Amino acid sequence: MNCQLCHTSGGIDYYEDVKRKYRQCEICDLVYVPNEYYLTREAEKAVYDLHQNSPGDPDYRRFLSRLFIPMRDRISSKSRGLDFGSGPGPTLSVMFEEADHEMAIYDPFYARDESVWDVKYDFITATEVMEHLHHPGKALDRLWSCLKPGGILGVMTKLVINREAFADWHYKLDPTHVSFFSRNTFEWLGECWHTKPAFFENDVILLRKN
Repeated sequence: MNCQLCHTSGGIDYYEDVKRKYRQCEICDLVYVPNEYYLTREAEKAVYDLHQNSPGDPDYRRFLSRLFIPMRDRISSKSRGLDFGSGPGPTLSVMFEEADHEMAIYDPFYARDESVWDVKYDFITATEVMEHLHHPGKALDRLWSCLKPGGILGVMTKLVINREAFADWHYKLDPTHVSFFSRNTFEWLGECWHTKPAFFENDVILLRKN
C-alpha cells in the first residue's frame, strides 16, 4: 500500500498489535494503517453514531476552544469559514457563528453538501478528523485549494511522538483511526504548500496560505 498522504510506495514497518499493523512513510513521516484493516462505511458510521457531542456540552466546547481561540485571534471579523468533518453534533461551527462569522459545514456521513467545494473560505477547520481519513492527501489538497490567499487551515489531531509512546498510545485503539500525523508530517506538508505550520499545545496546528 502506498502512503495515502504523499503517495510514496513502500514504507517501513512501524508497529504491530493483535488487531492491526502500522506502517510509516519514509518521506512525509505519516504513520498509517494498511487498507486491509479499514472498516466498512457502515461499521465506521456505527462508531460515529455513538458520539454524544453537542453545542450544549460545556466540556466539549472547552475542548474545541484549543483550536477556536488561536483561530479566532488570527482571522478578520465577519470571516467565512468551513468546518470539515463536523460530525453528528456540529459545535465548532456554532462557536464561530456566535463570534459573528459565517459558517458552512461538511461531513461525509452527516452533512454531505457538495456545494461547499464551490466556495473560497477565509478559514477552514478540521478537528479530530485527520486521523479518520483514508485518503488524507486528497482531502488536504482539496481543503487547501478552497482557502483564499491569506486564509488559515486549522487542524486538531493527536501527534505521533515515537515508537515507544505509540506502543502505549490510546489513540491508535480506535478502529476508525487510520492516519497518524507527527510534527514532521506537518513540517513536510508546510514545505509542499510553501508555508510554515504553527503548533499550539499538543494537538493544534495552523497553516496560513500565502
